[in-house]
Amino acid sequence: MSGNVPAIRFAGFTEPWEQRELGDIAGGFEYGLNAAATEYDGVNKYLRITDIDDDTHEFRPDDLTSPQANLEASTNYLLEEGDLLFARTGASVGKTYLYRPFDGNVYFAGFLIRAHIGNEADPEFMFQSTLTERYRRYIAITSQRSGQPGVNAQEYAEFEMPLPSLLEQRVIGSLLRSLDNLITLHQRKHDQLATLKKSLLEKMFPKPGSDVPELRFAGFTEPWEQRKLGDIVGTTYGGGTPSTSVDDYWNGELPWIQSSNVEEGELFEIQIPKAITRRGLAESAAMEVPADSIAVVTHVGVGKLVYLPFSYSTSQDFVSLSDVTVDAGFLCYALFRKLNSELHIVQGSAIKGITKDELLSKEISVPSSGEQEAIAVLLRSLDNLITLHQRKHDQLATLKKSLLEKMFV
Repeated sequence: MSGNVPAIRFAGFTEPWEQRELGDIAGGFEYGLNAAATEYDGVNKYLRITDIDDDTHEFRPDDLTSPQANLEASTNYLLEEGDLLFARTGASVGKTYLYRPFDGNVYFAGFLIRAHIGNEADPEFMFQSTLTERYRRYIAITSQRSGQPGVNAQEYAEFEMPLPSLLEQRVIGSLLRSLDNLITLHQRKHDQLATLKKSLLEKMFPKPGSDVPELRFAGFTEPWEQRKLGDIVGTTYGGGTPSTSVDDYWNGELPWIQSSNVEEGELFEIQIPKAITRRGLAESAAMEVPADSIAVVTHVGVGKLVYLPFSYSTSQDFVSLSDVTVDAGFLCYALFRKLNSELHIVQGSAIKGITKDELLSKEISVPSSGEQEAIAVLLRSLDNLITLHQRKHDQLATLKKSLLEKMFV
């Protein structure tokens, strides 16, 4: 494929792309307003580098501020449709944001540079061009300084980029914007459901000192019973790590998990890259754990846990719980909530580990079997929806990355 033609393109477009400098396309480059941020006045928004989301490049609405300046005298810092912003210094150098009218009245701050995209180019196409590998390489090379990394207006203007016809720009920009909207939609759905789940975990289980939850299904009125985990669990299993230098211990048929395989909050999903052989099992402290057990991390990553519907083995960082006398799904949620509320200390630090005896001494609030099952079914349904939206998000993000590689020169 010719160097000035993309790998894939829409039907009907055959002309080679033209090499242009950004400065020839944009209507000037301007530095932003040097003013402090103050409390948001409800109308006038102040956009700083930190207000641009690292992943979506959209204006983050969670911490709005207004510029502490004479706004009547600062109208030249108000963003307009077609304005493309570039971060000029620091760790975020090169980060971009395309102004969209639904963001409202937005003034841009001093560590940002504005380039206005006029009639010669499509603003969305230009923005998407700043997400390509070509642009990232340019920023990585150009931003090198003896001190803090930076790219000034003149250097941004010298960025060379291939440009197709205006019509092809528009169809490419429109496709990628549609993908971005879908990616954002699935991320928002994921986050909303995760927030809902967090709230339900708080309200559907009794708070300390109470024997009934704040929220429960109709028809359930009986108080919950406090029981030690050791009285609920019939059998426990430890773990071990066969020597990594003996080939005959690995690539076998029994899944073997370590703490890093378990994602926090993913109680029913896991990727297991390793499996041990029967010889590895026999010649180490590793044990075969029966299906329908719960593997709890008790050392590095303490508090993580996962339910496994198949037999498996673990490293020494786990205690596995089998033959439980309550609904296994309910126990996963109850134990996850218990461990994460008790073990994690202020400011994100966590206890290094707990013993098997300490784990089994934990008290769990337990309702009737019917209420256990109802809670587990609801939370598992939420988990499935959260996972679905995360997978959709990841698939679309992968597609977007591929299109950025193949639809640009």
